[in-house]
Amino acid sequence: MKFTDLGLDQRILDGIDAMGYETATPVQQQVMVPILEGKDIIASAQTGTGKTAAFLLPLIHRLLTESHAVHDINAMIIVPTRELAIQIAEGLEGLSYFTDVSSIAVYGGGDGNSFNNEKKALTQGVDIVVCTPGRMIAHLNMGYVKLKGLKYLVLDEADRMLDMGFNDDIMRIISFLPKERQNLLFSATMPQKMRELARKILHEPVEINIAISKPPEKIVQKAFIVYEAQKVPIIKDMLSSKQYNNVIVFCSKKQNVKQLTAELKRAKLSAEEIHSDLEQQKREQVLQDFRNKKLNILVATDILSRGIDIEDIDLVINYDVPNDGEDYVHRIGRTARAASTGTAFTLVGEKEQNKMGAIEALLGEPVPKGNVPEEFGPTPAYSPRAPRSGSQNRRSGGNRRNGSPRPNRKPS
Repeated sequence: MKFTDLGLDQRILDGIDAMGYETATPVQQQVMVPILEGKDIIASAQTGTGKTAAFLLPLIHRLLTESHAVHDINAMIIVPTRELAIQIAEGLEGLSYFTDVSSIAVYGGGDGNSFNNEKKALTQGVDIVVCTPGRMIAHLNMGYVKLKGLKYLVLDEADRMLDMGFNDDIMRIISFLPKERQNLLFSATMPQKMRELARKILHEPVEINIAISKPPEKIVQKAFIVYEAQKVPIIKDMLSSKQYNNVIVFCSKKQNVKQLTAELKRAKLSAEEIHSDLEQQKREQVLQDFRNKKLNILVATDILSRGIDIEDIDLVINYDVPNDGEDYVHRIGRTARAASTGTAFTLVGEKEQNKMGAIEALLGEPVPKGNVPEEFGPTPAYSPRAPRSGSQNRRSGGNRRNGSPRPNRKPS
């Protein structure tokens, strides 16, 4: 379905055209119609499905075509991280470029000037606010946020917000909002606590489930069964033996990010690190350099696995096996965005085999095993313990075993 078939205001179509988009993704097709009809929705969609535009476009359209309070906040989008707030704000700016819809991103980590700018917008009124929970509560506690006219509430990456402990903050923010409003809840997963939140805030929602917990088929996945000490030399070999345009290497610990980045730089590879220890300005500069091709390898914690929209990633490497299957899907979902293809390598240390086995159980099939070159020495056999019956990863295929890959060639 083309965007022109959705009945959107021409000014929005001009913005879509300027950004180079033409065809709506499946989640956009299914989500936009009920939003335009004024219905509450609860939508499950994995990363890379285009859900941000799926809620931004109908919000912009309704603000352009329906009456609303000029000097109030009309829509609030609550997100878990400042990075996601920035990303959504940038997308909103592009999609609304040919309209008079106003917006502001409200998140912590800035200086006094940014707080004052936020206060000014929240006091005078702004069409759309994109905010993190803690920062918005800081403003609400001061009593000047104009919410009387709010008509639309969006919770994006709601499962991650609950994982981060924001449930009470979300409910506190909602206590300030008008009871008559449209509610849109987006989440990659639907655990019980998410259902409980949905029951509290949604009214007769339309439920939409799209491609949850499954990586896109166009991602070529491979797992390399190794000893922990082999990881750094193998990654250096992977990145030196073949030229990749854009690579993200995910580590579960900040210390691993720092150590691996230093090793890659010593190998004369164009790499930088990104994690929560970096100042916000430095993080944004690193991301901008990566987008602008000034560097081609980003070593990151899971701060980047969700909510950062970077196109053209052709390789994702999991230096550490993610803690669960959902995180695995989100990490490797950074590649093969839109119509492109991509590759995802996972290095499985001897103590991480059970984690990998649980991920394979969630996926419903084993991840193909790659071959480790002989020069790195022998590798352990792959023998993960099958997930316990009744666990969240209970699916067929989780206890299938694969022998140790024969060490006979470059990782491929």
